[in-house]
Amino acid sequence: MPLIRKSDKDTRKPESDPADVLSALSNGNQEERWTAARAAARITGGVDALAIALQSEVDARVREAMFTSLTRIGSPQSVNAIIPLLRVDDASLRIGALDALRAMPGAVRESLPGLLSDSDSDVRILSCEIVRGLPAEEATSILCALLANEPEVNVCAAAIDVLAEVGSAAALPVLDVCAARFQETSFLAFAIKVARDRILAQSTDSHV
Repeated sequence: MPLIRKSDKDTRKPESDPADVLSALSNGNQEERWTAARAAARITGGVDALAIALQSEVDARVREAMFTSLTRIGSPQSVNAIIPLLRVDDASLRIGALDALRAMPGAVRESLPGLLSDSDSDVRILSCEIVRGLPAEEATSILCALLANEPEVNVCAAAIDVLAEVGSAAALPVLDVCAARFQETSFLAFAIKVARDRILAQSTDSHV
């Protein structure tokens, strides 16, 4: 008897039912939640469901799948779902949120002004890390604007750390002003010197 090949229609795995996916995100076992988290990127209502489920998810693998789906969607709605997690007490959840936001710089760009002017200095510090993923000129402009008015030394230190890696020569005057403002803070003075030296070295290399 000849072997009859099944058609693609017969062998293709059926799509998960959206209602089952949304239910499994919160009510399934570990493996079901992980599978649902991956499928949620493809269904209507997935962003809202992932945002709610992340609030209570304790399994690191499932959390990672949830963040991955949100970044895959990469919409402003995804960004808005993740931003509140920058404020939670759970350090691993905060880092997961930060990594997810850094993975979609285009979508998070419009939210950066609000994040960098947030009343919580910890949010401003984390937001400097998001800026690290932007093009150098854009990152320099954003962080220089922050440094011009930032009163918290630790936020300034976070911004300067990023500028040391991606900053352009346009940051040098702002770094000098910041150094004068915090001249009695030795660790910041050292950080500014390191940033200036690196920026100058990169500027010299680019003209060789």
